[in-house]
Amino acid sequence: MKDIIFEQQDLRHLSWTHTRSSSGTAGSFLKSYDDSGERKLYYKLSDYDAQNGVVGHECVNEIIAGRLMDLLGVRRLEYVLVNALILLDGREMNTFLCRSFDFKERGQSKLSLEAYYELERRGDETPLDFCTRMGWSDLVYGMIVTDFLIINRDRHGANIEVLRSRSGENVSPAPLFDQGLSLACRCRTEEEIASFDPMCDPAVQSFVGTRSTFKNLDLVPAAFLSSLPRFNDIDLDSVLEDIDRILPEGHICKLCEIIERRWEYLDSIRNT
Repeated sequence: MKDIIFEQQDLRHLSWTHTRSSSGTAGSFLKSYDDSGERKLYYKLSDYDAQNGVVGHECVNEIIAGRLMDLLGVRRLEYVLVNALILLDGREMNTFLCRSFDFKERGQSKLSLEAYYELERRGDETPLDFCTRMGWSDLVYGMIVTDFLIINRDRHGANIEVLRSRSGENVSPAPLFDQGLSLACRCRTEEEIASFDPMCDPAVQSFVGTRSTFKNLDLVPAAFLSSLPRFNDIDLDSVLEDIDRILPEGHICKLCEIIERRWEYLDSIRNT
């Protein structure tokens, strides 16, 4: 598919900066950019540690999440998964990474939703109420549903952005991005994959909502849920197309189970 490039690309010229994944883990998520062309390109790696190299599959999750969001009609940043040769910590390695274009247009500035909310909220207005008043409710509802389906752990206030014109008069939500900390992202072995509960409800970061992806569904109106496709109407094979060339069979089976069972749960609550 067009969102995966299997032919190896030589990206050894990129320099990588470290972003800690969290205070309690050893890994890092490394990022880079290339502004030599007409449009600035951003790159990011899956979880990396200096001893074992790239050990995560968050970049693959980004592609799966994007395909699901397209089925749901949710506006998101377009990522391409690239088979790349990179130079990191003085050694060459081959890995799949994510590439995206800068979504900010000329004359626009960007600000985290959390910061913009603090600037413009009225009284004790919640983030959801604020987004509704701004006319962004459908994007937020689509985000909540997506995050439930993929068990997204990382929708904090800086992982949602708004775009402003130079005058500040025009403000709009940016396409959604950074969906990689999702699905079975913390499973590193076959045993961990096999034992992962597809209906788990881990504590998540959710700026517009609660710490539970299940409880967050309560924030979505029934009419919006009813407008979404049902699981029997989607082509799960297309969502996972070519992913079996990157991830092992057991992992693919678990991804199918996660998406199927959570989408069927979504179907079951539409009329309640």
